[in-house]
Amino acid sequence: MKNLQSGLLYSLTGAAAVASLASCSSQKKAEEQKQYNIVYIMTDDHTAQMMSCYDHRYMETPNLDRIAADGVRFTNSFVANSLSGPSRACMITGKHSCANKFYDNTTCVFDASQQTFPKLLQQAGYETALIGKWHLESLPTGFNYWEIVPGQGDYYNPDFITQNNDTIQKHGYVTNLITDDAIDWMENQRDKDKPFCILIHHKAIHRNWLADTCNLALYEDKTFPLPDNFFDDYEGRPAAAAQEMSIAKDMDMIYDLKMLRPDKETRLKSLYEKYIGRMDEGQRAAWDKFYGPIIDDFYKKNPQGKELANWKFQRYIRDYMKTVKSLDDNVGRVLDFLKEKGLDDNTLVVYTSDQGFYMGEHGWFDKRFMYEESMRTPLIMRLPKDFRAKGDINEMVQNIDYAPTFLELAGVKVPEDIQGISLVPLLKGEKPADWRKALYYHFYEYPAEHMVKRHYGVRTDRYKLIHFYNDIDEWELYDLQADPTEMRNIYGQPGTEEIIKDLKAQLTALQEQYNDPVRFSPERDKE
Repeated sequence: MKNLQSGLLYSLTGAAAVASLASCSSQKKAEEQKQYNIVYIMTDDHTAQMMSCYDHRYMETPNLDRIAADGVRFTNSFVANSLSGPSRACMITGKHSCANKFYDNTTCVFDASQQTFPKLLQQAGYETALIGKWHLESLPTGFNYWEIVPGQGDYYNPDFITQNNDTIQKHGYVTNLITDDAIDWMENQRDKDKPFCILIHHKAIHRNWLADTCNLALYEDKTFPLPDNFFDDYEGRPAAAAQEMSIAKDMDMIYDLKMLRPDKETRLKSLYEKYIGRMDEGQRAAWDKFYGPIIDDFYKKNPQGKELANWKFQRYIRDYMKTVKSLDDNVGRVLDFLKEKGLDDNTLVVYTSDQGFYMGEHGWFDKRFMYEESMRTPLIMRLPKDFRAKGDINEMVQNIDYAPTFLELAGVKVPEDIQGISLVPLLKGEKPADWRKALYYHFYEYPAEHMVKRHYGVRTDRYKLIHFYNDIDEWELYDLQADPTEMRNIYGQPGTEEIIKDLKAQLTALQEQYNDPVRFSPERDKE
């Protein structure tokens, strides 16, 4: 009996020891596979020039700066296709437009059955949500919860499409409403036993920059210098000369600049009237009280020529900044919520835009071109406490890299068909010796609004080679070190032969790598 008891005791203590070891092992494994929350905030057309953590010429963005100060700022962040829908498709799939098949905003519908990172996160046990702008035509998939604005959405009293496929109207300003819904989901609707990923997709700062009434009077005392190349003559750049996104020539006096008067007509007047027609009585009264004197003064003075171009630039910059102000305030609300709820230590906060934007450079507004202001996009991240990186990250990154980054953070194996590269090594403070040396870009939407020609190209740390094709066959080469504003096309100039040969080889290699059917070929370029 004694032996039996001692044997039993041995068995029990042995089992306990094994169980204890198993428990420690499981705990260690759980710690190794820690799943971080992801708060991904993306705006529309917010350029780095309008974030004070990147540029101090225009405005202060204290809440966005909090993210950069507490985390990392990417100094060489780019998109693969500088247009809203295509950029979003690249982001959510981790693939170039040629692979995800969403090329442009005018002809494409996103194939919602294809692989996306939210679907893969769901399979790994994440709660996922999308609130705000979707702009991919088909309804979202891969989300436990979603609520989106139709198309571009409206700034005032916007409609939202719900998961029940109902369209409801909400009262208020769109940036506030999207933030309200995002915080409500994080606080009251998600399963708090699971890690979560929420995509907060703002309409702001998209054209036509309708500010919240509480911010209308801001920045009116400021006058901004025109960019040095505002009156660019586009010498040696026929594709740049052919665009229709000039502040001086193409910016609509009523739709863009709000100079509404019954006796004045512009191409987009009726669309502007539709937008402000959504306002309630109080909103409209505040709007008219602010813009009325400006309208009267403008038509009384009737500026012309370069004086008019400068007037349009000043109004554009101010309206854009006012729209950014609401966005920055609402980013602060999200950061404060995460801190208040004790979520900040285990949450990756990402802020970016679907692309950059022109703030008068080359005389333009909008995006689309492979030139720096639109190919670049701001990217800042506040990291979970386990990550060591701080300050600037200078490696070239692209929006196809977000999907594999989020998957690796979640402990999910990154599928081989994803074309982006995980940024996790960079977030850990590493400096991979084999990091990419060149980026590929391809813009397809032509003919369309703003009439930017189709083009593709390659960008390295120093050079950029662009080929405009389809109804045109023009090459451009820029030395970004000597000519950062891309004013001098040096393609074909003596001494560039080897540079061009090398860049064309890199371009072809990238087109092969990403299996872009529009290769560097005169025949295919006509497709």
